[in-house]
Amino acid sequence: MFRRILFAHNATPAAERALVYLEHLARLEEAQVIVLHIYESPDRYTAVAGYVGLVEQFERVAREVVDDTVGHLQSAGIDAVGLVTSDDSPARAILQTARDEEISLIVLGTRGPRKVADLLLGDVSTEVLRHARCPVFLVP
Repeated sequence: MFRRILFAHNATPAAERALVYLEHLARLEEAQVIVLHIYESPDRYTAVAGYVGLVEQFERVAREVVDDTVGHLQSAGIDAVGLVTSDDSPARAILQTARDEEISLIVLGTRGPRKVADLLLGDVSTEVLRHARCPVFLVP
């Protein structure tokens, strides 16, 4: 049923909780997992000396999050690969990756609202839930 699962990992406690469910589901479904971490590039600092180094550090931290998760899943016998991308809209990046990678399920943790309109789920999870072309599994 779920052959390719996209795990949007934002390095929060909610994502760590979602990982437990993801691992179980991926094992049960014998699915491949694509671990995605999206970071927002610090574009407002482009004029600051050391900007390139700052971007490299963002990329390095994002890669560590993904590599650690992929390693954990692989050590559990799950086929997993990682992707890192920079985007100012995590929801857009998740949805685009889901389309590009022909994902059959999106898994993400919900970390709560930033705006009153997002009181139930949170802004990224709400956006993904509204526009995804596949099922979405949200873990609070």
